[in-house]
Amino acid sequence: MSRRRRKSRVKRRRRRLNILVGIICIGVVAFAGVTAVRMMQKNNAKQTASTDTTATTDKKESADQSTQKGKDLTKALTIETEDTSDKAAQAEELDRSDFAVQPGRTVGTTEQSDEKVVYLTLDDGPSQNTQKVLDILDKYNAKATFFVTGAMPEYKDMIKVAYDKGHTIGMHTYSHDYAKVYASVDSYFQDLDQVAQIVKEEIGYVPCFIRFPGGSSNTISASYTRGIMSTLTKEVQARGYQYYDWNGSSGDGAVRTTEQLVAQATSFHDNNIVLLSHDSAAKDTTVEALPQIIEYYQSQGYVFKALDLNSYVAHHGVNNKEDQKNNRKSEDSRFPVIFLYLSMQ
Repeated sequence: MSRRRRKSRVKRRRRRLNILVGIICIGVVAFAGVTAVRMMQKNNAKQTASTDTTATTDKKESADQSTQKGKDLTKALTIETEDTSDKAAQAEELDRSDFAVQPGRTVGTTEQSDEKVVYLTLDDGPSQNTQKVLDILDKYNAKATFFVTGAMPEYKDMIKVAYDKGHTIGMHTYSHDYAKVYASVDSYFQDLDQVAQIVKEEIGYVPCFIRFPGGSSNTISASYTRGIMSTLTKEVQARGYQYYDWNGSSGDGAVRTTEQLVAQATSFHDNNIVLLSHDSAAKDTTVEALPQIIEYYQSQGYVFKALDLNSYVAHHGVNNKEDQKNNRKSEDSRFPVIFLYLSMQ
C-alpha cells in the first residue's frame, strides 16, 4: 500500500474519531444540561412546596394567634366585667355611710314585705362569743345585726370585724344599766352617746339603728322615770334614729338549754321576723343553738339579712305607766306567760 493511501486512511480514522468524540461530548453536555434542568425544576418544586407549606403554616399560626388573641380578649373582658361587677357589688355593700344618723329622716317601715326574711339581732356584745357567732353566720351565708354595748371594751375591735363582714351595727346603750339610762331623757342620750363614740371609732360613723334596754315596751323604766319611754320613742326618731323591738325571740335572755332555745326561736311564722338573741359572754347555748335556728328558717325559704334603711321595723307598745312602775316584767313581756322569765335587755 502506498504511503499516500495510508495517510489518507489515518486522516479518515482521525476524522471519524473526532466526530465520535464530538458526538460523545455533545451527548454528555446534553445529558448534563437535561439533568441540570431537571434538578432545577425539582428544586423549584421543593421551594414552591416549602413556600406553600410555610405560607400555610404562617396562615394557620396567624389564624391560631388571632383565635388566641380573641380568646384572650374575651377572657380579659369577662374578667374585667366580673371584676367591675364584683367591685361594684362590694362598693355597694361596703359603702353604708348612709346608715349614719340623720335628724329628720324616717328609717325603715312598719309594713311587712312579701319576702321571707329573718332579721337576726344580737344584743349585749361584743364578747368572746362574737367571733363564734360570726363564723356560724359565714358558714350559712347569713347576715345579722349587732346591737352593741360598752360592757366589754376589750372586744370592741369585733365591731369592725362584724361590720367588715357585711353585718349591720346598731347601738344598745353603753352601760345597759336601767337605773342609769332611764334616770332621765338626758341620761339616756348621754349613755347612748358613749357607745356611739366607740362605734364611730370602729366603723367611721354613728349608725341610726338602736334598741332600748328592755325594748320600748319595758316597764322597769317607770321605776326610775314615769312615762320616759313615751318621750324617748318620739325623741330618738326626731333625732334621726330608729328603734327596733322584735316579733320573735330565742328566749336566751334566761338560762335555757340549747333545745329550748331552738324550739322557741323556730316557732315564728311572719314574713319578716326580727329575731331577738344575744352574743354576750354568758350565751354559750345561743352559739350552740344558732346553726339549727338558721338551718330551720333557710329550709322554710327564709333568708337572713342585716337591717338596713328599708327593713321592717318591729315596734312594741309603750307600757311604762305609773300603775306598772314596780312591775319587773322582762323584755319578752309582750309574749305569753311562757316567756316572762327571759331577762331584760
